[in-house]
Amino acid sequence: MHTDSPAPRSAPPTTPRPQPLDRSAFAVFRPIQTRWEDNDVYGHVNNVVYYSWFDTAVNGWLIENGALDIHQGKVIGLVVHTQCHYFASLAFPQALAIGIRIAHQGRSSVRYQLGVFAQDEPSSAALGEFTHVYVDAQTRRPTVLPQPLQDLLERTS
Repeated sequence: MHTDSPAPRSAPPTTPRPQPLDRSAFAVFRPIQTRWEDNDVYGHVNNVVYYSWFDTAVNGWLIENGALDIHQGKVIGLVVHTQCHYFASLAFPQALAIGIRIAHQGRSSVRYQLGVFAQDEPSSAALGEFTHVYVDAQTRRPTVLPQPLQDLLERTS
């Protein structure tokens, strides 16, 4: 007897659900203060604000350490990927710290992992990723990571 029923489907492979990380997983911390406008109608920080924190933390750290010159540098970092996993609610008024660690360093790109920590909390309330591709400021073509950036990443890893 012949049947035209499809073969049984197997369930797609599952990936482990991301988990909060401890402060010890991060090499650098940047302070962030929540603002009144960060809260949404549900009384917690709106998800879009986290991406602003990531951008502020990474670029502030790079600029302060001489690895990025946003005004006259020949190389700039373009954001090509971001994501965030949320574990605990945050709201104004809270003082926070953004932990930064290097998840991957390529020839022309860096993937940062960022932990969002409420003051004095040992585990991250959120965990994000933020990828910069470094390009020539004029041509916008990918370029090798500038030496000052490579040096900073090496000191941080």
